[in-house]
Amino acid sequence: MMEAAAKIYVAGHRGMVGSALVRRLEQAGYGNILVRTHAELDLLNQAATETFLKQEKPDFIFMAAALVGGIQANNSFRADFIYRNLMVEANMIHGAWLAGVQRLCFLGSSCIYPRDCPQPIKEDYLLTGPLEPTNEPYAVAKIAGIKLCESYNRQYGTQYFSVMPTNLYGPDDHYDLANSHVLPALIRKAHEARQRGDRELVVWGSGTPRREFLYVDDLADACVFLMQQGVAEGIFNIGAGADVSIRELAETVMDVIGFRGDIVFDASKPDGTPRKLLDVSRLRDIGWQARTPLREGIALAYRDFVARHAG
Repeated sequence: MMEAAAKIYVAGHRGMVGSALVRRLEQAGYGNILVRTHAELDLLNQAATETFLKQEKPDFIFMAAALVGGIQANNSFRADFIYRNLMVEANMIHGAWLAGVQRLCFLGSSCIYPRDCPQPIKEDYLLTGPLEPTNEPYAVAKIAGIKLCESYNRQYGTQYFSVMPTNLYGPDDHYDLANSHVLPALIRKAHEARQRGDRELVVWGSGTPRREFLYVDDLADACVFLMQQGVAEGIFNIGAGADVSIRELAETVMDVIGFRGDIVFDASKPDGTPRKLLDVSRLRDIGWQARTPLREGIALAYRDFVARHAG
């Protein structure tokens, strides 16, 4: 159990996932939440990370610090994505063990699974086939994090578990058109197209790939739920349990934002994995499921975008 007075370290608290975790923990009454900015603690620095963890000795860690991005960012900055993520997770997980931290939640990604594995994707499909080439370095780093948790549990008796969220969106998302994920990119594109009075919205790829989307506060709720349940090990998919085509997603975004133009697909851009829907039965069987419908979540995300970026 996670007592109300427990010291809880959220690594990456300024990111979309980390900030959602802090919100959820505060809502649940946890008042001893430990955070550090990148300027205060560089998790790429092994010595600094180990010193921090030994001094603070958190009871629980949510490992949400990571370098993340969309297809273009993953494919263009392959060395950055594998190096930075490998180093941060290795420093954190090893440092947590050295500091005597018994409970840790590692945030992975659904891209760890093979590109063409059966749908919906079960946790057992890990390492059963080739990865999607465009984000393979990031996926390999996240797989290494999962295996670090498993290995430290087996050798040292820690209780480190991993969660694999589907495509996330919500407050504090990134809206840079070159490097963001598909949903925030569509939100920005549709907003700007409406402002300019455009008649068309250009969407990358063919529009046929299917994706699952989860509001980030639902992810945070699931992570806190698992920690409160005393989960000691394993991999847990976290998703909405349903997917949509990129065309359907674009149409929903346009409807929420009020853009009435036509969709034009840019087939010169990559589609990525044809379909990626997670099997969430393992998490559902222990009592958790997502609460935020896609259209409602997009409206909440758009409200946050306008407040932060379009004021």
